[in-house]
Amino acid sequence: MFAIGSLLGFLRQPNLQNCTLAAALAFVAVPAFAQAVSDRSCGDVVTIETHDRTTTRYAIALPKDGASTPRAALLLMVGGGGDLKMDERSCARALDGNPLVRAMPDFLAAGLVTVLVDAPSDYPGEEGLAGFRTAQAHADDLGKIIAAVRARTNGPVWIAGHSRGTISVANAAARLKGSAAPDGLVLMSAMMVGGARAWVTQTVFDPPLEDVQMPVLLLGHTDDRCVRSPASMMERITARTNGAREQVVRLNGGAEPVTAGGDACGARSPHGFFRLDAEFAAGIVRFMRGGNY
Repeated sequence: MFAIGSLLGFLRQPNLQNCTLAAALAFVAVPAFAQAVSDRSCGDVVTIETHDRTTTRYAIALPKDGASTPRAALLLMVGGGGDLKMDERSCARALDGNPLVRAMPDFLAAGLVTVLVDAPSDYPGEEGLAGFRTAQAHADDLGKIIAAVRARTNGPVWIAGHSRGTISVANAAARLKGSAAPDGLVLMSAMMVGGARAWVTQTVFDPPLEDVQMPVLLLGHTDDRCVRSPASMMERITARTNGAREQVVRLNGGAEPVTAGGDACGARSPHGFFRLDAEFAAGIVRFMRGGNY
């Protein structure tokens, strides 16, 4: 939503002089993401039973071109606590600035099925998934979603994570087998350095990465100043994985480097690949289809 000063300047434009204030407000108040999704909002909400009688919701959205051929799907695991607080339209009310959420329209436009995964019912709030991201039960929960999506789309199912979401992705890729296992994984701003609190010590190195045999794409940003995701360390991940294909990519540009006092691990920063959505989405799709980023 525009700031008040920007809004007043917007209303003074000649081509808006005949608009009412209410109409102009209605125009500028619609988020760009809401404009980009289809009439079905952010997808169809599916609720499944997961560990210990909990439930987990995910929103699955299909491209609008009407093609009936098998579709490649991409599960999206956001960072932070992972609790998206999905609304009745299956859209994220929290963590909606995450790069994977922002890029959903780009993935859909490229012909992918998107699957936005919420936190399970017993891990709500800001801390959300916390230390559960490395648990076998968490991997099994994601495996249920992968198997269900594979059956629905009759195509490959990949899984992508950003920031703390990369821990969930690495955990699933390392532990799952058969129809529950992803066909490939994408790690963006991977959590490679632990933090101070007990569960924040977790990193992508905690799961048995040696068991990862599917294609692996790692994306980092050269100006990422988040202490937990230095782009210089990404080769340490591929040194342990045994992916069928592996590529490490360092992006440039987009957001300016975060200065002192800013949120270096936030979504509107190089860590969040801010202003690079179309670029990284296109690269991910190319890699999923067998090419290079």
